[in-house]
Amino acid sequence: MSFDLSRRRLLKSTAAGLSLAALPGIARAQLATEPPKPSTPDEHSVAAPVSIEVNARPIPSFDPRDRSHVRIGSLQYRSGLVLTSSYRGFGGLSGIRLDSKGERFISFSDKGSWFTGRILYQESEMTGLADVEVAPMLGADGRPITARGWFDTESIALDGSLVYIGLERVNQVLRFDFSKGFTRSRGEVVPMPPAVKKLPFNKGLEALVMVPRGQPLAGTLIALSERGLDADGNLIAFMVGGPTPGQFSVRRTNAYDISDATLLPSGELLVLERKFSLVEGIGIRIRRIPLTSVAPGALVDGPAIFEADLGYEIDNMEGIDAFVTPEGDTVLTLVSDDNFSMIQRTLLLQFTLVD
Repeated sequence: MSFDLSRRRLLKSTAAGLSLAALPGIARAQLATEPPKPSTPDEHSVAAPVSIEVNARPIPSFDPRDRSHVRIGSLQYRSGLVLTSSYRGFGGLSGIRLDSKGERFISFSDKGSWFTGRILYQESEMTGLADVEVAPMLGADGRPITARGWFDTESIALDGSLVYIGLERVNQVLRFDFSKGFTRSRGEVVPMPPAVKKLPFNKGLEALVMVPRGQPLAGTLIALSERGLDADGNLIAFMVGGPTPGQFSVRRTNAYDISDATLLPSGELLVLERKFSLVEGIGIRIRRIPLTSVAPGALVDGPAIFEADLGYEIDNMEGIDAFVTPEGDTVLTLVSDDNFSMIQRTLLLQFTLVD
């Protein structure tokens, strides 16, 4: 019995508004994904990043039963990697944001650590990671956020040099200015609507999206809960800052919960969802929701453009981002959270959006 088959079987069996002044302006000159110029780090500083080696094994086919099956819904498989490292703190990746070329990335673990580096390509296929560094997330006091019991970091959004991180269990959002030390910058608490604090423990803020200039709702931080439910059983979400702050809902169907989201240049939200049951195991889904439908008090919905179960090369997929190639292809990148478990994997998958 292969390891992958054993892993799949085991997984199946165990399986309020806010003023504009609260958020700074968008479209910063420096991008968060741009690393700082080389400097001499303080080797004794707890914030000093550490270089680590990450090994990558290619995933030749998203459907191991049929290598010719590359089209699933509106996505076409490009390439994938299984990532491993001898560094004990590697894993638990809960989100990812890429630069416009799909190369430099900012990721993070759900234990309050940054992971940054570059994705290597051979033509359009990912081949590995390079220049990977890990560093602790710091609070306003310069200490790791874990020192105050904040560790369940689950969501990320970028706004120029600013990086927003959502902490699920305490339902807080931190804002880091990467122009001030990159991963050694200090996080400041972002004021959020009071209803955010009422989200359920361990089912709170799970996805963040910053709406850029030129889009409807420019300057709005969209915050989506994993399974905070309204009176009708739909998923609670928030619009923070921007022209029309408020609360809205995302229709919940087929027991799926939200795990991340990203915004396409076309003005559509792609919402990554997952579900788990002892009978069916893990399933993932991507829904496309028009940004124009997002408004205070709205119930938004959209069609599923992709759905996969453990018959495919998936795991606990928790992060999604998009970039556009020079050829005009929209590429989606997904990353999984292995929960630091021996029976799960850290996957990096890429697909072309074909519809």
